[in-house]
Amino acid sequence: MRAVIQRVSRAKVSSEGKPLGAIGQGLLVLVGFGHGDDSAAVAWMAQKIVKLRIFEDEAGKMNRSVADVGGGVLVVPQFTLYGDAQKGNRPGFDAAARPERSEPLFRELVASLAERTSLPVASGAFGAQMEVELVNDGPVTILLERPPPSVSGGGHREERFEKP
Repeated sequence: MRAVIQRVSRAKVSSEGKPLGAIGQGLLVLVGFGHGDDSAAVAWMAQKIVKLRIFEDEAGKMNRSVADVGGGVLVVPQFTLYGDAQKGNRPGFDAAARPERSEPLFRELVASLAERTSLPVASGAFGAQMEVELVNDGPVTILLERPPPSVSGGGHREERFEKP
């Protein structure tokens, strides 16, 4: 699961000229799902989004979450986050989960965010051609990725380098 999270002053999404969702200050979350993503990945991402401290405190340090500042969250599905253009010039999307798998995960993420906070949570429409407008605040943009568990069952392993 991949998410591009932008701290915004305001953001809105529409489709065919009809508004779908809008927020004032808060987070715009563009999210894509890969093979192997599941409810555990959704729960991890929802928790991370709600707790991510990328808003400034009185000292100007990024120390506050979207909940701390009373902001909103706008979630927009974007399978193109799994685009791969390493070979050639046209991206391939083989790593993206099929719509029949990713749409329920998207709905689950939106619901999970709403359950974890009393803040406004809005969303785009899965599978729709959308227009997203935003005012990036900072700008602050964070890329979060939760790789799916490995096939061997070992999960994600972080490599650490130590001095000899």
